[in-house]
Parts: sequence; structure tokens; C-alpha cells
Amino acid sequence: MAGVVERMGRAGHPPLDQLTPDEAKASYEKGAGVLEVPKPELARIEDFQIAARDGYAIPARLYAPSAEVLPVLVYFHGGGFTVGNIRTHDTLCRVLSQKSGCAVVSIDYRLAPEHKFPTASNDAWDAFQFVATQGAGLGLDGTRLAVGGDSAGGTLAAVCAILARGAGLPVALQLLIYPGMAAHQDTESHRRHVDGPLLTKAMIDFFFGQYVNTPADRDDWRFAPLLADDVDGVAPAWIGLAEADPVVDEGIAYADKLRAAGVAVDLEIYRGVIHEFIKMGRAIPEALQAQNDAARALKEALNP
Repeated sequence: MAGVVERMGRAGHPPLDQLTPDEAKASYEKGAGVLEVPKPELARIEDFQIAARDGYAIPARLYAPSAEVLPVLVYFHGGGFTVGNIRTHDTLCRVLSQKSGCAVVSIDYRLAPEHKFPTASNDAWDAFQFVATQGAGLGLDGTRLAVGGDSAGGTLAAVCAILARGAGLPVALQLLIYPGMAAHQDTESHRRHVDGPLLTKAMIDFFFGQYVNTPADRDDWRFAPLLADDVDGVAPAWIGLAEADPVVDEGIAYADKLRAAGVAVDLEIYRGVIHEFIKMGRAIPEALQAQNDAARALKEALNP
């Protein structure tokens, strides 16, 4: 991991927080696949659209390892609500589909700064409901359903798990990969990793500065699921965290919150790795381990 961080430093790319939002989007996408494993081939890869509540057509991509009716993971990419898209997480979604034997639907929710809080949450929930209730038209089994995401996408997945409980939609698993969970970045791990590696305080401030309308938005549980009043009865969780990551403490805190409510939690903390590590399978053995662990959790939850 230290070697990867050193090579990133030598590459000399400006941090995303020193770019405009449009430049940051382009820079993140350009670098997204550099350390990824080769893209697995799958039987089905189909792009389609889902209508949001305001009529916007949310792009989505379906991955499936066979033409059978399959259980499905609804997946939200990371990127601080500001960068990232279906393409930046294409390899990861292919890997999860191939290794788990399940379908994956990746959601291109709208990004800041053009679309501020709670647009991402609303798009995520609208897309999740569509797959749950109308997925049969795509060859998906809406009764065997998981929700997941990394970083900001993990936030959105946790939000959907809470909303699904209230709506009576059965969710077999919430798959949370180094999710953002807290209203304020004030934990010990945030202080320890203020300068990264990779994810710095300046970058987090940049992302959230694009996304929130006012500081009050941070106190909404849809921004910070740790603030949710009640997580009783939400879906069981698989939570994968990176040890050297500003958000590791809030991930642990969310695992504790779920367990205190009687929710089954499988918590994995991968030692010596940083935020984004799961997309570094070409360089980091722990990335391959985390991919395998996540896929196994999906397979076990969706094929009981």
C-alpha cells in the first residue's frame, strides 16, 4: 500500500479539491481504472433508465453472469456526491456480479454541485424502489434484494436500507464499503488522517461543500445515517472498512449502532490499506480479499 501511495505522489496529479468540480469529475474518471483488475466478461450488460420522482431519467447499468432470473444488488458508486459514475465503478460491479453469481444494477444518481442534497438520496431511493417493484421486467428477482455502495455510495445504501424497512420492502443485505456515516468529520480517525493518504480533510470539505445547501443539511440522517433515530429491523449488514482511512471510525460506530438494535453485522477491517482500496486489485492483495468477502456475503444472503 505504501508503494502505491508513493507512486500516486510521484504521478503529480493535483488533488481533486484543487480543481473545479468539472475538472475533478474528469480527473477522477481518468484515474479510476489504473489499479483495477481486468474487466470480467459477463453474459448480460445492459444500460437502461429509471424515472426519478421529478421525471429525470436516471441512467443505470445491469450486470448479470447468466440469462436466468437472478437475485440483485442495487449498487451506488462512491465519489463524495460530486465525482464518480457508472463507468468509474464498472470493473468493481462486474467483479461483484461474477464472484457472487448475482445481478448488479449500478445507479448513476445525480451529482453535486448541480444537484445538491437531498437529490442523490432521492435518486437512490427512487432507483432502489424501481428495482424492488419492477425488476421482474429486467429478469431480476425483487424478492431477493441487496443494496450496497462504497464511500458516499455506502451512505446512500444505508439510507435505502432504512427507508426500505419503513416501506416494507425486504432487503437481504446492506453491503457498505468504507461508508460515510457521520454529520461532522470529528472522529479520531479523521484527525489521524487529516492529510490522507488519498482522502484528505481538504478533499472531504471540498466534496461536502459542493453537496450541502447549508450546514443544517449535515444534521439530516439522509446525510449522516448515524443520526437515524431508529435502525431496528433494518437489513443485516456486511461492512468493509480500511484501517488507514478517515471514515473508519464512523463505519465502526455504525456497526455498533446496528448491533445495539439487534441487527446482524459482519464487520471486516482490512489492515494497512486506505480509502478506495477495493478498486486497487492489481496492486493490493487486500482488495482481492475484500472483493471475495463482499461477494461471499452477497451470495450467502441472496441464495439462502
